[in-house]
Amino acid sequence: MTEAFMALTAWQVMLAGLVFFGGIYLLFGGLTWLLTRHLLPALGIGRRLDPRPVTPAQWQREFRLSGLSILLFGTGMIFPWGLLQLGWARLDPQAGAWQITIEIALLMIWNDIHFWVNHRLLHTRWLRRFHVPHHRSVVTTPFATYSFHPVEALMLGNVILLPMVLHTFSFWSLFAVPLFSLFFNCIGHANYDFWPKVSGAHWFAASRRHHLHHACYHGNYGFQFTFMDRLFGTRLPPDAADSVLAPQRRRTDAAQA
Repeated sequence: MTEAFMALTAWQVMLAGLVFFGGIYLLFGGLTWLLTRHLLPALGIGRRLDPRPVTPAQWQREFRLSGLSILLFGTGMIFPWGLLQLGWARLDPQAGAWQITIEIALLMIWNDIHFWVNHRLLHTRWLRRFHVPHHRSVVTTPFATYSFHPVEALMLGNVILLPMVLHTFSFWSLFAVPLFSLFFNCIGHANYDFWPKVSGAHWFAASRRHHLHHACYHGNYGFQFTFMDRLFGTRLPPDAADSVLAPQRRRTDAAQA
């Protein structure tokens, strides 16, 4: 696979990137929607976090911005490919299963650090105008995962470039990054509490934490894990959004009574 990727032309790399990112966005988003809006509620597993409805305007905005992000992510595949072509980075074609597993684990940790730093920057007064479009999805959906201003998409989309010049990774380790990143991102934006019994600090409660971030705007800047928010004191308490959501929950409970 390493040789096949290196043999592609620049145009082929960008086309493959567009197909890849567009495909996983629709696949992961669609499966998460099916799971959280139909299958899990029917089985009595978990619960919806924010009962407020999603407007048609929000759907249109999410798909429009996500299309731009997919365009940037897909054509942006030219950059890691370019690093390899220039000899500034290399791939390890001999990596075994254990090496790939360790590399993926390290990349998951790096992904959280990279996301927290860029996300925190996007909440500063200098950059927050580029993050506001994403936060217009106050009630999150799995299709908000790529709903970014182009500047935010560029900031978040360069996650593998620095690791590539510092270490010779397996192709499959780097290939896994957008897959686990989007998978966790869909969970975080699912607006669904998959594991109500675990604490808010548990990594299974990522959807709960990111729901609070969208409901409150500030705090909980981490991705899947909590170590960066704990280190920098930016964790939100579990009841941070109760005052915002309580009226709608009362109306929902009354309607179902």
